[in-house]
Amino acid sequence: MFYPGTPTVNFSMGAMVDSLLGALVGALLPGRCTICRGAAADLLCGPCRAELPWNRVACPGCARPQIGPAAFICARCTVRPPPFEQAWSAFRYAWPVDAAIHRLKYHADFRGARWLGTEMARALSARPEALPQVLLPVPLHGGRLRRRGYNQAMELARALSRALSVPVDAAAARRLRATEDQIGKSAAQRRRNVKGAFAAKAQRVQGLHVALVDDVMTTGSTLAELAAECRKAGAARVEVWTAARAV
Repeated sequence: MFYPGTPTVNFSMGAMVDSLLGALVGALLPGRCTICRGAAADLLCGPCRAELPWNRVACPGCARPQIGPAAFICARCTVRPPPFEQAWSAFRYAWPVDAAIHRLKYHADFRGARWLGTEMARALSARPEALPQVLLPVPLHGGRLRRRGYNQAMELARALSRALSVPVDAAAARRLRATEDQIGKSAAQRRRNVKGAFAAKAQRVQGLHVALVDDVMTTGSTLAELAAECRKAGAARVEVWTAARAV
């Protein structure tokens, strides 16, 4: 069953203006690449797609980029395995992906969410692993959601859902308390900041293969905390999917 989640309404004035401008540009420049504005049959032209900072070789445990022909479990994941079975990030957190995520997160650039989600889905479709049964976007606290007007993780999950035909359940988990921004915090501070911040509903995840969806994975503290709650609620398998992996 598809759960559409919280509607993307009640934008701040700035976010509303940015969203309307983005829609206007898309209408006035049909068949234009989202990045360079050159001619394109899709959201991105071929040269821009080829230049994207793909994260093709990475630790399957934490999605940290690696150098070499084949991926392997890194030392950190060997010593301290994460509470999810696998982490996957489409890109390294570098230009133009970082700029697209910033515009999505702070300026309601939903066109950016569509091309990020589309590229994620293409890469995910090529993996040998089975797709999950449900996508679970990392929830925002109610106060932050009201101020921002939308959840960037939900926008990515919607794009993935359309491309992969995997349902989204935005009601499967909730953020119990507001947390400080993770930017600038150490790994230990990030873990403490999100400790006990989430709850997952057993009736929605029990026995299911779940993929958590977010925009960026840095230390993985937020995703690890949510994954642990999903496992406590009975999820059979938990993966982590993000648009980008910070190094």
